[in-house]
Amino acid sequence: MLKRTVGAGEIDENLIGNVVIVNGWLHRKRNLGGILFLDVRDRSGIVQVVVNPNDIPKEKFETIENLKVESVLAVKGTVKRRETPNPKLKTGFIEIQLSDFEIFSKAEDLPFNPFVPQDVDEIVRLKYRYLDLRREEMRNIFEFRAQITQCIRNYLSSKGFIEVETPYLTKSTPEGARDFLVPSRLNRGKFYALPQSPQLFKQILMISGFEKYFQIARCFRDEDLRLDRQPEFTQIDMEMSFVEQDDIIALVEDMYKTLFKEVMEIEIQTPFPRIDYKDAIRFYGSDKPDTRFDMKIIDFTDTFKDTQIKVFQNDGSKLILGLAIDGVNNTSRSEVDKLKEQVKQFGVNGFIDFKINGEEISSQFSKFLTEKERKDILKYTKDDSLVTIFVVDKKGGFEKIGRIRLFFGERFNKIDKEKFNFLWVVNFPFFSYSEEEGRFVAEHHPFTMPNPEDLDKLETDKENVRAIAYDLVLNGNELGGGSIRIHDSELQKRVFRAIGLSDEEIESRFGFLVKAFRFGAPPHGGIAFGLDRLVWILSKANSLRDVIAFPKTTSGTCPLTDAPSEVDKKQLDELGIDIKNG
Repeated sequence: MLKRTVGAGEIDENLIGNVVIVNGWLHRKRNLGGILFLDVRDRSGIVQVVVNPNDIPKEKFETIENLKVESVLAVKGTVKRRETPNPKLKTGFIEIQLSDFEIFSKAEDLPFNPFVPQDVDEIVRLKYRYLDLRREEMRNIFEFRAQITQCIRNYLSSKGFIEVETPYLTKSTPEGARDFLVPSRLNRGKFYALPQSPQLFKQILMISGFEKYFQIARCFRDEDLRLDRQPEFTQIDMEMSFVEQDDIIALVEDMYKTLFKEVMEIEIQTPFPRIDYKDAIRFYGSDKPDTRFDMKIIDFTDTFKDTQIKVFQNDGSKLILGLAIDGVNNTSRSEVDKLKEQVKQFGVNGFIDFKINGEEISSQFSKFLTEKERKDILKYTKDDSLVTIFVVDKKGGFEKIGRIRLFFGERFNKIDKEKFNFLWVVNFPFFSYSEEEGRFVAEHHPFTMPNPEDLDKLETDKENVRAIAYDLVLNGNELGGGSIRIHDSELQKRVFRAIGLSDEEIESRFGFLVKAFRFGAPPHGGIAFGLDRLVWILSKANSLRDVIAFPKTTSGTCPLTDAPSEVDKKQLDELGIDIKNG
């Protein structure tokens, strides 16, 4: 074997006159006047190789001349200075004069060439993922991902955290997304579940006295997929004992400050701003606000309660909400009409528009404005603004306008794509009502500590119970969330009962945790971040799938391996499983 002596991209003018061996892929080839020019690529870069038919036997020249791109080979030769340098290439001032070569693997005709600009269907890219991953931009993403992971691992280790691997085969505790189930051959009729998170095990590690735990954890959720969701994903998971919310927030902020400085060479400001959940919904229509642009939601409900404008008149069952888009009051009537049609995709029936010019408000409805309405519009808007006012239902109304806010932000280029705006959302509601299940469920999870001030409301006033829970948002994306946990067995059982679990269900699903609390459980809390999402945002990759080496499609399939697939009847018989309607 002609074994590599140097990387293709590591050869420079200092090696001129030396004999080197490069191992890699045939990136490109050209025949100019009977002389072959090969570009050979490895992870370090590309180097040009010159093949003169006078330097090697005729049959060997014909062999390499007929070799297809992406074949794998070794080339041996002398480094020389290029007569015509290529300054765009790192090795563009030198070339290798070939004296020998060895073919390791011949490539067939490619379904697509990953280095030729072309529109390739994503399913095809995923089916031939090994070709897609050869692209430099893809490799750069995974090198970047590795740097992020290593930086976080180093940081947490330096702070006294212990990295612990928790089980993949565990108990199904259905509360939230569906579990992936794994049948047990040795225990017929029983099933393991793949973990949706290491939540219960990390709490038990706190009861075990570890005090500081972390893990780069693989997690699994059998839920309907979207472009930003995968059935298996990686999260940065941590838990601490003897801490309060502010302790966890301070540590996380310092961790991200370190990460941005070491990996991205960017200084970020700490502490991060915080906003109450209610205010996030009120001003941004979202529990993960994008604060890279202003444009807060304006509540005009009281302003127009006695209005003469018929479209705003209602029996009190509606909200009247507005968005002011600064600096675009010169938008044409045809463009405004087009916007009114476009916002219907968000479940609203268009909007009423007003244009602000100094103290003047122009609109077909301006003559119907009272003095109070006129003053309120000017109070909450700026000169040169286009003001859009919507009538929406109280339920979900702010969220609809929040989505339109993001649409307007993109449409009018109000979002600074170079910014990194972190934000903590705190004081989440403890419960949310599930229409599907017809009951209140835990907003985060039932192991979250309720606010002590609201404990008397647990059974009687669920809508007004707050959780000691916190989410970290970056540029309108939820990076992760956490909470202070319950560490008292009686309070934990009380919360389980509040979400509708019977004592028998509590014992069956969570008896091991409740029992552990009775043997000395410290106050503890933690947080978890989606590593895939973090890399996606920071790398500015096109999609979440681009930052996962072997992702699934939105239907949960893997085009590369054709998973999921049928299995042999013998395997099913061993597990005692019959397939119905399959």
